[in-house]
Amino acid sequence: MGLAERRKTLGYSQEKLAELLGVDRTTVGRWESGRVAPQPPQRPGLAAALEVSLQELDALLTQPRAVSRTTRCQQPSDHPSAGDPDEVIRREFLRILTVSGALTALPLDEAEALSDGVLRGAPGDFARMNGHLWQVYQLARSKGSVYPVVRDQLTTLNEALAVDTRGNSRPLLSAAADLFQLAGEVAFDANRYTDAAASYALAASVSRDAGAYDLWACALVRHAYVDMSEQRYRQAAQVLGAAERLAGRGDSNLATRHWVAAVQAEAYAGLGDLTACERALDQAEHVMGLSAGSTNGGWLRFDGTRLAEERGARYVQLGRLDLAEEALQWALEQTALASGQSYRRRGAVLTDLAAIGAKRRDPEHVVVYGREALLLAQASSSGYVARRLQALCDEFGPLSRDHRVAELGAEIAALSTP
Repeated sequence: MGLAERRKTLGYSQEKLAELLGVDRTTVGRWESGRVAPQPPQRPGLAAALEVSLQELDALLTQPRAVSRTTRCQQPSDHPSAGDPDEVIRREFLRILTVSGALTALPLDEAEALSDGVLRGAPGDFARMNGHLWQVYQLARSKGSVYPVVRDQLTTLNEALAVDTRGNSRPLLSAAADLFQLAGEVAFDANRYTDAAASYALAASVSRDAGAYDLWACALVRHAYVDMSEQRYRQAAQVLGAAERLAGRGDSNLATRHWVAAVQAEAYAGLGDLTACERALDQAEHVMGLSAGSTNGGWLRFDGTRLAEERGARYVQLGRLDLAEEALQWALEQTALASGQSYRRRGAVLTDLAAIGAKRRDPEHVVVYGREALLLAQASSSGYVARRLQALCDEFGPLSRDHRVAELGAEIAALSTP
């Protein structure tokens, strides 16, 4: 058994072990790969965390650390090949945007000549179809089932942009930015972070060209989620700061700035700043004072109904477990999170409640909430809930010795995360 195997046997992730020892995760990774050795002052703490003697630790550190070819081949790739149909669409979309930009700069008669007399797309039709796709996405148990339709819509929009003259450019670009945010959401749910980040970046760029500040700000908010999924909270806070400024230039009747504040709370919680987190959550709650038209059912759906679960999740991050449990239990009582409703949202809340049990070293609490969340992840094929559950396993630590927790961990490990 090597160092990594011993860590995994105890139920620790690299991040958790690093936190216990007061070092960076990459340091633990370098120890396990054999690139560097723990310094003498670090060895007693490492041995204690791994529950071995110093002599046994030396033996762990000298084990071979080769990675088999089979293991390497089984690692999922986050980079689509040149022939991947989604990558082809992305390249085609970028090409069309380039052509469309040239058309808007040309005199009208020259632009019409380049369009070859083909019929223009109708922006209103795209906007209505996009709104319908967002509704389908929101209701779908398996978010990935929406993607083929999104891809078809992108292809149709490409054709409209290819032949557009100056009259429709901004509305079509807004529709494109909207659609790319939805494509990013589907990719993010499937744990395809590179695809999600690319989609959000394109959405931000196109929103800028369309002069759509709220749409632009929402693209940045979604991009910040990619950073936070990798625990890069400082980078996320920087992106959200830009989104906050853009939202300030947008429509004050929309909920954009309140959604930005809600997501900023998550970044602040990740940075351990309770005061800033609560201030952002309080600002987000002001969305309740807006009119019913503050959301559009598509790229902007923040209406404050998720704030109880958001507040609970933030308190879990910050270690305020009593406050977290109270907020999360209240969230579960809401109609939108009742059994049989939103699998993804209910699964996330249940996972947070299981995490509270793990932090309290209460195996019964972990198993009750974790198993219900696991069933929802299996029923919905949600990569998002599966990812949250896998992060929960990092909290098990010594609880992994309980056979019920160990069984739950094994079933979570078997979840498919594309």
